[in-house]
Amino acid sequence: MEFVSIRIITGDVARLVDFYERVTEVRAEWATEDFAEIRTPGATLAIAGTRTVPLFAPGSARPADNHSVITEFLVDDVDRVHRNLTGFVPDFVNEPTTMPWGNRSLLFRDPDGNLVNFFTPVTARAVAKFAGR
Repeated sequence: MEFVSIRIITGDVARLVDFYERVTEVRAEWATEDFAEIRTPGATLAIAGTRTVPLFAPGSARPADNHSVITEFLVDDVDRVHRNLTGFVPDFVNEPTTMPWGNRSLLFRDPDGNLVNFFTPVTARAVAKFAGR
């Protein structure tokens, strides 16, 4: 088994795609006006509109209602990313902070309120964990 993507359901696909294109610096690939993907070497962030939900099961997902998942991106320099996003991201949950497990993390919310973590490994153990990615 291979983990390949996470999908965010939103009421405004274009707005959320624009946001993630800006913060990741990756252009989205659009399949339809209701579905786009931000593809990175490790996984894909899929963004889909509410009209796609009934294709799976009506009422099975609701936009802007996530209170448990954090989407994470490995970046080269989280402090530089923070400087670049200041003034664009309206809701930083924390400034870059070195976590006990060795990652320097920046936590913020996307326009739908979903938590996003950009992190850079900074301790020897954390760097070794992500070496070769």
